[in-house]
Amino acid sequence: MTTPDPRVPTRRDSRPAGAPAPAGRSHTARRPPLLLALFAGAAALLALLPLGYIGVRALERGPAFAWNVVSDHRTGLLLLRSLGLAATVVTACLVLGVSLAWLTVRTALPGARAWSVLVTLPLAVPSYVAAFAWLSAAPALVGFAGAALALTLVSFPYVYLPVAATLRGIDPAQEEVSRALGHSPLRTFLRVTLPQLRPAAGAGGLLVALYVLSDFGAVSLMRYDTFTRGIYTSYRASFDRTPAAALSVVLVVMTVALVFAEARTRGRAGHSRTGTGTARPASDAPLGRLRLPALAWCGAIVTAAVGFPLAVLGYWLVVGTSATWAPATLADTALTTLGVATAGAALTTLLALPVGVIAARHRGRTAHLLEQSAYAGHALPGITVALALVFFAVRYARPLYQELPLLVCAYAVLFLPVAVAATRAAVLQAPPVLEDVARSLGRSPLRVLREVTVPLAAPGIAAGTALTLVVCMKELPATLLLRPTGMDTLATRLWTETGTGSFAAAAPYAAVLILLAAVPSYLLGRHRS
Repeated sequence: MTTPDPRVPTRRDSRPAGAPAPAGRSHTARRPPLLLALFAGAAALLALLPLGYIGVRALERGPAFAWNVVSDHRTGLLLLRSLGLAATVVTACLVLGVSLAWLTVRTALPGARAWSVLVTLPLAVPSYVAAFAWLSAAPALVGFAGAALALTLVSFPYVYLPVAATLRGIDPAQEEVSRALGHSPLRTFLRVTLPQLRPAAGAGGLLVALYVLSDFGAVSLMRYDTFTRGIYTSYRASFDRTPAAALSVVLVVMTVALVFAEARTRGRAGHSRTGTGTARPASDAPLGRLRLPALAWCGAIVTAAVGFPLAVLGYWLVVGTSATWAPATLADTALTTLGVATAGAALTTLLALPVGVIAARHRGRTAHLLEQSAYAGHALPGITVALALVFFAVRYARPLYQELPLLVCAYAVLFLPVAVAATRAAVLQAPPVLEDVARSLGRSPLRVLREVTVPLAAPGIAAGTALTLVVCMKELPATLLLRPTGMDTLATRLWTETGTGSFAAAAPYAAVLILLAAVPSYLLGRHRS
């Protein structure tokens, strides 16, 4: 019998001998490593903890009572107002984020590197500070218009950052081929570039939508009733938590629907390069007559989002007297804020890593469920998450009650999607063929994760950590409820002073909060530029 020549491939496909399997097939079919799945499951369980709480509370007086709350016409009105506000802000953020990303990455915009840093600085401005600034200058903005304006100006970097990163990672060869075939720049953008931006824009838009649905500060100052304000009012109105819990259930259903819609829109899209060699940098498109309008567009957005709030704070700092300043208290509060936010960002990134890797590299019900679970707490108001953790601590972990670890866990529940989205996008950009090669050399899945996947995705993961640090610094409702006795952050001090009408006394805390949050925002923008 003739022995087959080992040099001749016997497979039925046309791949050369020794070539790894196609990236999409190997990574979507293979199950995630057991240990990685267990860590991702732990993160999902923590994120789902508030859902268990609101489920127990919502059914405390029976399903009929909960249904009466949910089916009430006022609940329907809150639903329409919340969805309308989210849709408006997401649409505006997509326009701002995509246009700014294209101008700063793919055009010959003067000072593009500086603009790419400046447009990330709105991340440092809390929504309640932006709302206060605009209300103090234009009281007529109260209501929907003011809430939409304030939330848009602080949220569009969530779209800009992933879209700009994707534009830098896309190989320009496809666009050049399109233009060589006679397609116009606009048609090339719509048919070639935009589909590759869809996963990044969708992830950014999802974060914006969840941020809007969970916002409390801006809508409260603008006196615009949404689910978050309705839940807060219900909590304050009585000791009965059932109506507020029932409203929270509706908010969770909205969150699941948004995550599902974003996942369907994203599909199996990815943008990693599978070829060999080094991608050539894209040539900057000349702006021509659009140069001055482009500069005016960037300048107007940065001025409205950053310059105007800083000008208002400067006014209150000048109006204030030396009696409103307490340097020692201010410094101590700033250090406390930085320490707590750093701990929250570290825990959140650690929990997000396995979820983001599984979401990027594996398909199926398990991966989809883990990713959806991670988003569960993000749309819940901070007060709901805080009360859920208090309920858990009092009944099952008494030593954690009114201790710092409980507050850090609240940050992880609230902002896990921020880190998951960044991790998933970073892993998607890492060529999966390198992981296949490492496995073919005998590396275990966890070793491949440690030695190949994480190092390749490290810049994106670090960017997600910086973004998480910023939002932890600005978080207000959960911090108010869960902070240990005697501990204040810049956000809680700012809210306390603003609530008593002491705007001049609140200005130093707002200024320092923006300054601290601006540092990681600046580094984030500089890294992306």
